[in-house]
Amino acid sequence: MSRITPATAFKRTIWTHYRRAGRKTLPWRRTRDPYAIFVSEIMLQQTQVSRVGGYYEKFIKRFPDFRSLAHARTGDVLAAWQGLGYNRRALFLKRAAETIMEKYGGRLPCDRAALESLPGIGKGTSGSIMAFAFNVPEVFIETNIRRVFIHFFFAKRRRVTDAELERYIGSSVDRKNAREWYWALMDYGAALPVMGAAAKKEANPNRRSAHYTKQAAFTGSDRQLRGRMLRTVLSQKGRRATFSDLLITFAVPRKRLEKIAAGLEKEGFIVTKGNYICIKK
Repeated sequence: MSRITPATAFKRTIWTHYRRAGRKTLPWRRTRDPYAIFVSEIMLQQTQVSRVGGYYEKFIKRFPDFRSLAHARTGDVLAAWQGLGYNRRALFLKRAAETIMEKYGGRLPCDRAALESLPGIGKGTSGSIMAFAFNVPEVFIETNIRRVFIHFFFAKRRRVTDAELERYIGSSVDRKNAREWYWALMDYGAALPVMGAAAKKEANPNRRSAHYTKQAAFTGSDRQLRGRMLRTVLSQKGRRATFSDLLITFAVPRKRLEKIAAGLEKEGFIVTKGNYICIKK
């Protein structure tokens, strides 16, 4: 009788959970269109799955391919993004579409280095796109995958580095079905806090990651005010508003408002014209 190795037991656990409780109905899992998967991966950066679903489907309907997104007005893309937060991602997404049209003829490159040359694409997102859009068994880490491997292989360790985790991830990845294996890992990781709470065990193993940082408070922050400013300007006729009106709306010192506006202008969201703030075309 052959002995079941820890690696085999681990894979069996992950696959069993996926077959029983996997999130197979997520809209970006029902397509093999590289463009649609690319959009979903950008939306899922730092945003919970539960928030992305409705926005994703509306966005894909409004901008069905790289060509339509590349040729869209910046204001239209930002307007479609409102509610997802981290508006910089929408700007990066449009710029990436422009580059893909110019350099790759509107086809998403199946090359990790090429992906990482696009705006807003780092090591983690390039790996996830390779796996989900092209079924290539690249090694990558995101929050749920990190949680799984710390939970199973570093139960008594703190300050676990991603470099340590990558060795385990690389040895476990399914070479023929990387796409579904990573889905299974992410689904198990997403369920771990619930399972941990039910068993009165540690709810979030990611707190033992060397890369774990507690997110700063959002309410009252410049990040919140940036989003509110952008949303307000987008909602105005002609997609422009005056500093005077924004000062009344937000009741903050003018210097703070001007500082945030300067940052938005530098990043390409807006242009300022005298007393006016306008969405960049």
